[in-house]
Amino acid sequence: METDSQCTKKTKNNDSFDDNYYNTNDETLIPGLPDDLAQRCLSSVSPSLLYSVCHPWRRLLYSPCFPPFFSLCALLSPLQNPNRSRNLGEASTHRYSIEFFCFDPLSSAWTQLPSPPQNPPLHLLHRHPSFLSRKLPIQSFTVSNHLVLIAATTHNFSPALSSPLVFHPESNRWFYGPQVSTPRRWCATGSARGVVYIATGVGSHYKGDVARTMEQWDLNKRSGSWCWENKAPLKDGRFSREAVEAIGYKGKLYMVNVKGNAVKEGAVYNVDSDKWEEMPLGMVAGWNGPAAAAMDEETLYVIDEMKGCLSRYDGEKDCWEKLVELEELKRAEQIAARKGKICAVAASGEKIIVVDVEEKRAEAEAKFWEVVPPCGFEVVAVHVLPRMSRQD
Repeated sequence: METDSQCTKKTKNNDSFDDNYYNTNDETLIPGLPDDLAQRCLSSVSPSLLYSVCHPWRRLLYSPCFPPFFSLCALLSPLQNPNRSRNLGEASTHRYSIEFFCFDPLSSAWTQLPSPPQNPPLHLLHRHPSFLSRKLPIQSFTVSNHLVLIAATTHNFSPALSSPLVFHPESNRWFYGPQVSTPRRWCATGSARGVVYIATGVGSHYKGDVARTMEQWDLNKRSGSWCWENKAPLKDGRFSREAVEAIGYKGKLYMVNVKGNAVKEGAVYNVDSDKWEEMPLGMVAGWNGPAAAAMDEETLYVIDEMKGCLSRYDGEKDCWEKLVELEELKRAEQIAARKGKICAVAASGEKIIVVDVEEKRAEAEAKFWEVVPPCGFEVVAVHVLPRMSRQD
């Protein structure tokens, strides 16, 4: 098994460039070429090479005008001290229990995202002081290179978000989407073709009509036209029992109502026809853990959380093709897929496991590595997004 520990430690400051060749005070990208032409030449070079050569090229990598490379965007929760939580009581919940960080694969360093809007106050609980052994879901996903938070719980067990909270890394900007008809948690959320969907769920109290609803918000429209549109409802409220991932795959949304290896029911929403369909038997049978889609929603992956087996769905045969089985993937809690990499939140949020599925290898030669969160934090969720821009 081939492993790579390059992400487990923060690298040393890589500033030992050959200043006799490239003066770090010289902003010229390529001597003799205007910058716009130099940028076009450098855009085809690997970001890891650009990062290592000189300061002007490194700065170019993070400029808004240069094609962004991809990085990890993570929701992190401070590790809890039970004694401290009991002593502080409810007051301790009025600070954020969730922090937002970006992991730069070039520098192997974590950077905190800008603070979200303060109005209204944001309280997203991952663990409640009175129930430290129980994790409260914070439902997030990506759509059109945006991070979207759509459902969570406050300290009094009420829905934490009345509108989606969205972060755009390329502009370093947070904003709120349109207000949902009923703020909720324990819902099914996801995206397909740049459209955000929220279905079922529980508001302050359970209501049968809310548990059957399906709504969409088209992020592709102008912000002045943003709104939630009602779509075909579910037949019942069975999907409101826990937080559900709705995975966009080949023009449809796929979801199961129970996590893990328990007996479950699957549902499929056809985006084009606005109708609900039955999930193929082979798909639901092998959906035994967290799932994610990649390759413009053309490829579907799942990890069997008991076996640590990463598989890819074969729609023609209605079966799951095993790619690799790793001890490190057992009890994986959430995954993201992009650019030939599967990023999995390991058991208890202790680390992120990155598996390279782009290069075809024998199972015994599968390449993977670990990313450790900043000291004092556990990983709640991970996503793959363009790197944040830097304004020098």
